[in-house]
Amino acid sequence: MTIKKGAMLLLLLTAMLSSAPIHADTLPQTHVKAIYLDDHKLQLEVEPLLVNDTVLVPMRELFEAQGAKVSWNSDTHTVKATKGDMVLTYRIGERTAYKNGQPLILNVPGQMSDGYTMMPLRFVSEALDSIVKWDASTRTVRIFSSATNAFDTKILYGVNLRSQPDSSNDSIIREMLPVGEKVQVIQEVDAMWLEVRTRDNKTGYISAKPKYSDYTSASLADRQADELIAYGEKFLNRPYEFGAATDQTLTFDCSSFVSRLFKDKLSIDLPRVSYNQAKEGKQVGINDLRKGDLLFFSARGLDIGHVAIYVGNNRMLHTYSKELGVHYETLDDKWMKRFVTARRLF
Repeated sequence: MTIKKGAMLLLLLTAMLSSAPIHADTLPQTHVKAIYLDDHKLQLEVEPLLVNDTVLVPMRELFEAQGAKVSWNSDTHTVKATKGDMVLTYRIGERTAYKNGQPLILNVPGQMSDGYTMMPLRFVSEALDSIVKWDASTRTVRIFSSATNAFDTKILYGVNLRSQPDSSNDSIIREMLPVGEKVQVIQEVDAMWLEVRTRDNKTGYISAKPKYSDYTSASLADRQADELIAYGEKFLNRPYEFGAATDQTLTFDCSSFVSRLFKDKLSIDLPRVSYNQAKEGKQVGINDLRKGDLLFFSARGLDIGHVAIYVGNNRMLHTYSKELGVHYETLDDKWMKRFVTARRLF
């Protein structure tokens, strides 16, 4: 055989291999521990596959779990999925799908495995406007559906969109999100950071402090309260001084202590004295208290002359005594007789 004929034969074999249908059961399979859709674990009929760093799962379950209706043409191996006015068509084995007639490229094509039609999870979910996150350390996939990720979080104060959930130099500032812009919250990373997506499809991290957006949730408030209380605990036994200066932490009075904690941990600026602090946030009933709420009491002949932070389990963190300094105390009958109001700031 001449070199020219050998080269032609090699090209022919390469073309045949690249066009032949690919079957997942011939490829390496790597265990995926779990798949969650909006925090609900998906119960799949067969184990998902991991092929070339792409997770594949049973086609029908993937589409229907995210609200799409599916039809299947067994003669042409073509799937048609509809959701609202969106129509997605795809022929198994090909690298191009069509969403409302527009071509979309798949990194890994859909495949047949043990009688199941397996589709790339990320491709399908993003085509349905969901967001997909892969946690390599736990081998867990999380899908955040479009239904729970509307652009309903409003930016209240210009905030940096960062590449990582921290403010170090390693975290790149991608852009400044202006006041009034709306974003999708993908997930609460921790007490201080939210992962978000902008309307122009950029993802990143913004501060979860209440100063920067109107996003709220019970879970975030609970986390932030824990951070606030843990920070306050660092000052246990710190001496009490009436009228303590607000630019230092060697001494506190009740309102300077509360003001310092809220500013340092949550970037919430409060007035200097407890009477004016009691005008901030929104009022809550004594039976509806949660961690982090402020409690106001009469003191020194004033209608409101003392403030404390509620820490849960009928306890509060505050200061008013030179002997005790900053300390925990039970919200007992003695204090309830002087209770005036409670306010919630986050």
